[in-house]
Amino acid sequence: MGSGMKAVQIPRYSKNIDPVLREIPIPKIADTEVLVRVKAAAVNPVELLIATGSVRLIQDYSMPLTLGNECSGVVEQVGASVTEFQVGEAVYARLPVRSLGGFAEYVSVPQSTLAKMPAGCDFAAAAAIPLTGLTAWQCLTEELEAKAGEPVLIPGGSGSFGEMAVPLAKALGLHVTVSGNARAQERFLALGADQYLNYRKENYWEVLPPVDYVIDTLGAGELNQELSVLKPGGRLVSLRMGPNRAFAAKKQFPAWKRLLFSLAGARYDSAARKQGKEYRFLFVREDGAQLRTITKIVEHNGITPRIDPHVFTLETARDALQLVAEGHPDGKVILQIS
Repeated sequence: MGSGMKAVQIPRYSKNIDPVLREIPIPKIADTEVLVRVKAAAVNPVELLIATGSVRLIQDYSMPLTLGNECSGVVEQVGASVTEFQVGEAVYARLPVRSLGGFAEYVSVPQSTLAKMPAGCDFAAAAAIPLTGLTAWQCLTEELEAKAGEPVLIPGGSGSFGEMAVPLAKALGLHVTVSGNARAQERFLALGADQYLNYRKENYWEVLPPVDYVIDTLGAGELNQELSVLKPGGRLVSLRMGPNRAFAAKKQFPAWKRLLFSLAGARYDSAARKQGKEYRFLFVREDGAQLRTITKIVEHNGITPRIDPHVFTLETARDALQLVAEGHPDGKVILQIS
């Protein structure tokens, strides 16, 4: 291991995403950190939101910034206080929201964020799990506080998020309905979905009985329909619509930012409140303990995320980001790094 490494960085926030491949120093690790030699990193829509500054009020970054929210790799070095990991182990993580860094040959990761890779997963598959897995887990267990036997609906849930959310929801004992495209129906029923609605043939708000929970992946245009299918007292958690007062309070943001998010989320809160329902927003955080729980479920159920067949490297990261932004990936887009 030398002193330098390749990394894909953005020099500034910009609507025109222009990543640059640079040679930068290999990170120095603190006593509680692990240096991971990255083998694969997933490319997600959140990369685009970060690069364009769209989530700047939630998390602002110093520039230049090495992109990459989730990755898998091999432990290269451990800090003096690290007890849970050893050199040579295969690991994966949703990297800390404040620092990121997965689009690089090496990344330093707090041991509290890291988990050993699921048995049976290669590095590409493992890199595709943490972000969607933790998003689904935090939606179900924290924002919705879902209880076994209760029904949850995931409109537009036939993508990579749904592929993780369905088996995790089933592991928690929930009754899961997904609406999505016809070609995904067989796969999602095999994953454990109790009901699958082809959105071209059936409108979920017309055919479903009221549900306790909705996980929104579609955005504000779907709000009225999603609220209409919720039971009184039900909860909707969105990954797309935007933060609100409750989100800002939970994150312990300063008063000015709480006020801003209260105003920004007022129409979602108001629409839900008028019907005796509740709106929540989630921006997924790192959590190694939760990821270890997800690992066990992935292993038990033999979950293997779909990986887009295009092959990308650090040198072609720009093309990978463009595919996520403009194309229709057939599964998670992965950078093969080493």
